Amino acid sequence: MTMTAARASSVRTFDSTSPATGEVVGTFPLDGPEQVAAAVERAREAAGGWAGLGFDGRRRALLAYKALLVRRTDELVALVHRENGKPTADALIEVLMIVEHLDWAARNAARVLGPRRARGTLVLANHSASVEYQPLGVVGVIGPWNYPVFTPLGSIAYALAAGNAVVFKPSELTPAVGCLLADTFAEAVGDQPVLQVVTGDGATGHALCLAGVDKVALTGSPATGRKVMAACAERLTPLVLELGGKDAMVVDADADLDAAAEQAVWGGMANAGQTCLAVERVYVVDPVYDRFLAKLVERASRVRPGGGPGADFGPMTLPRQLEIIQRHLDDAFARGARALVGGPDAVHPPYVDPVVLVDVPADALVMREETFGPVLPVIRARDADHAVALANANPYGLGAAVFAGRRADRIARALRSGMTSVNSVLTYAGMPSLPLGGVGESGFGRIHGPDGLREFTRSKAITRQRFALPFPMQSFNRPSFVLPAVKQVMKLRHGRAPRRRQPSLR
Repeated sequence: MTMTAARASSVRTFDSTSPATGEVVGTFPLDGPEQVAAAVERAREAAGGWAGLGFDGRRRALLAYKALLVRRTDELVALVHRENGKPTADALIEVLMIVEHLDWAARNAARVLGPRRARGTLVLANHSASVEYQPLGVVGVIGPWNYPVFTPLGSIAYALAAGNAVVFKPSELTPAVGCLLADTFAEAVGDQPVLQVVTGDGATGHALCLAGVDKVALTGSPATGRKVMAACAERLTPLVLELGGKDAMVVDADADLDAAAEQAVWGGMANAGQTCLAVERVYVVDPVYDRFLAKLVERASRVRPGGGPGADFGPMTLPRQLEIIQRHLDDAFARGARALVGGPDAVHPPYVDPVVLVDVPADALVMREETFGPVLPVIRARDADHAVALANANPYGLGAAVFAGRRADRIARALRSGMTSVNSVLTYAGMPSLPLGGVGESGFGRIHGPDGLREFTRSKAITRQRFALPFPMQSFNRPSFVLPAVKQVMKLRHGRAPRRRQPSLR
C-alpha cells in the first residue's frame, strides 16, 4: 500500500492523513511525467492480452475481483473510514453499490458490446451490415476523494469490462484506497499491469492526460474539468467528465411529506454533503411548504457530525472546503437568509453542523455555486411549474429528485438533469443498468449501464458483399440505364409525403 524503501529514496513523496485525527495513513510517491508515461506504456503492453481474453474471460476475471472485494469488505471499509473520514456505514454503502456495478458490467458487456447485425437498404440489398464495439486501449481514470471506491470503479469496472487496460490516479487525499483497489485486482486476476495506480496531485493527473492514453475519465469540479479538457486537447484525447452538481429537489402538493423530509435530510447531509449528487436546493410548492419545512427541521435537528461510532456523518475531507461553506453561509446571512437549523457558527473544523436555510435569495452563492457541505436551502414555489423553472435556472445539471404523486413523471422529465429520482434520492446511482452523467456545468459523457460500456469503446462498422449484382452501381463501367432505374426506385420508395393527420390533444 505504501511504496518500497528503495523507491522512497529516489522520488518525492507525500503523506495521506486522516481528516478526523491527522494521523498518517500512508506515504506515497509523487509520480511525475516519467513515472506516469512508464505506467501507460506497461498498460499498453498488457491491453492486448486483456482484450484477447474475450468477453467470457474478462467476465470471469472481473467476477473473481468482485468476490475478493466482498471478502475484504471489512478491510476496505476500515481504510475508507481512516483515510476519507466518513462513517463505516457510509463506506459500506459504497462497497455494496460498486459490487452490484462490477457484477452488472462483467455479465452484460458481451450483450451490449458484442457484434450485432444492422439493417441494410434496398439499394445495397446485396450487402450485409454489422456493428461491433472495440476497446480503446488504455483509459486514464482520475478519481475523487469523496467516494474513493464507488466513483472511480464506476469508470474502471466498465472500461475493464469493455477490454481496456486502466491507469488510475486516485485523489491525493485517498491514495491508500486507490492502491488497495489495484492490489486487490492484481491478487484476484494476476499480476499483469491491466489496472495500475499512479499517485500524486494535480500535476500527476495532468501528466496522465499527456501520456498518450486513449481516453480520460474524470470526476471533479468544473474548474478541474476545464483544465483536463485543455490538457487533453493537445493530443485530441477524448474524455468523459462527471463534474459538480447543484442538485434540486422538487416537492409537489400531493407528495408524501414525511418521506420527502427524510430523504431531503439524507440526500443533502449524508457524507457531510460531500456528494456531487447531493441535494443542494429544495423547492416546495406553497400549499405544503410550511408542513414540509416543519418535518425537515425536526429531522435535521437530530443529525450530528463527529468521528465516533454514533455520528451521522464525519469531517470535511478537504480542508479548504470549510472556507467555501463558511463563505456561502456568510453571504446568505448577509442577504437576509435565516437558519432554522444550525447558524453562522456551524463550521467548526474539521466538522460542519447541519444547516437549514430559508428566505434565501436566488442570487446568493449557496443557490448558485456548489456548496459541498451539509447545507439545505428551502425555497417556496407557487406551483410545480414554478419550482421546475427555478431549478432549471442553474447552470449545473447533474441529478435531481421529485417527490410527487400524479405529476411526478412530468416533473421528472421537465427537470434539466442527467438523472432524476422519483420519491427517493440518489437511487439512479446505484442502478447499474442506468447511465450516469450530467449536462451543462456538470459535464458530459456517461458512465454506468450500456452507455457506460460503450463510452470506453469505439464503434466499428463492417459491410460485406453477399453476392455480386449484374449491373453494379459503384463502377465506372456501369450501363447507362442503372442510375435512371435507381432514381425511379427512389421516387417510388421515398417520394410520397405521408398523409397529414390532425394532431390529437389527448
